[in-house]
Amino acid sequence: MNVLTVYYSLYGHVSALAQAAAEGVAEIPGAVATLRRVPETLSPEVIEKMGAADIQKSLSVVPVCTLDELEAADAILFGTPTRFGNMCGQMRQFLDATGGLWAKGALVGKPAGVFCSTATQHGGQETTLVSFIYTLLHHGMVVVGLPYSFSGQTRVDEITGGSPYGATTIAGPDGSRRPSENELAAARFQGRHLAAIAAKLTA
Repeated sequence: MNVLTVYYSLYGHVSALAQAAAEGVAEIPGAVATLRRVPETLSPEVIEKMGAADIQKSLSVVPVCTLDELEAADAILFGTPTRFGNMCGQMRQFLDATGGLWAKGALVGKPAGVFCSTATQHGGQETTLVSFIYTLLHHGMVVVGLPYSFSGQTRVDEITGGSPYGATTIAGPDGSRRPSENELAAARFQGRHLAAIAAKLTA
């Protein structure tokens, strides 16, 4: 059973959540976690000016996702940074190319979930997740969130991301904050939860 995690990460925050989600997937017997990234749309010059060149070089070892891989997967997790309360342009462009899959119903019935990062606590985490879910529903996918059985999302003793719509992290205005242990635990839980549901659906 292949659980595909497809993401875009500029400074590594979403990549860290993707890695944690993959760890959670691997906890389910028979589940194989596959990591893929979406194509970059920014030029190398722009990435350099944004101070992300070295990070992007390290992240580029993850292969770019193909549409065939979406169709072949048993379940899919999507990860994106937030851009003005919505998914990033790179992810939007990738999803806009899935019209052929939509036309033949290739993703109908597949369980799927979303995770994201924002710069601040109230920088659009839930709007990004919910608006992303619209695309999944148009594809007929079965949406899997982050249930409150992950108790870490109710913590108030520390700053933390996490919502019933999916795992999240807070990067900080300058991107210096890295995902906390609680946020990584949320991503692991969501990956494990999605894989467990996929296993039931494919049994």
